[in-house]
Amino acid sequence: MISSNDFKTGVTIELDGDVFQIVEFQHVKPGKGAAFVRTKVKNVRTGGVTEKKFNAGEKVPRARLDRREMQYLYKDGEQFVVMDNESYEQIMLTEAQIGQEVKWLKENMNLGVLLYNSEVIGVDLPNTVELKVVECEPGVKGDTATGGTKAATVETGATVQVPFFVNEGDVLIIDTRTGAYVSRA
Repeated sequence: MISSNDFKTGVTIELDGDVFQIVEFQHVKPGKGAAFVRTKVKNVRTGGVTEKKFNAGEKVPRARLDRREMQYLYKDGEQFVVMDNESYEQIMLTEAQIGQEVKWLKENMNLGVLLYNSEVIGVDLPNTVELKVVECEPGVKGDTATGGTKAATVETGATVQVPFFVNEGDVLIIDTRTGAYVSRA
């Protein structure tokens, strides 16, 4: 159990039989009435974010997530095959289990698989990935003065906004948390 007074960003809790991660929290002490904690929590299974209010000092069950290092091997139809780095056991994941991070998956990439009671509930990608540009408009001399951007498609099929000087064949470093261009590799 964890007290609402001890909430921190990233802590996982159990509510109504589901696992939630605290995205944002704020301790509120109104002039009249009891203090409370206003939070935004993200459902780890579905990715939906909701707001919840907890009384100050309210006890909530803490969810213990296990994180196992695995390697993404390949896509087999609608399934994604990953291998445990320690036991070499291969498991199949669905796109729903991976979530929106699927657009950054590259073969032979290491990732963390999050387990709750031995059920896969999500993946944890590295903060940045290196991906090759497969399609983008050519840069035109003089366009960089304004600092504008253009759309580029990378090898995984994701579209990223990049500066005008990026061309097809360039390898980019992309932030997987925001989907933003960081730099050329």
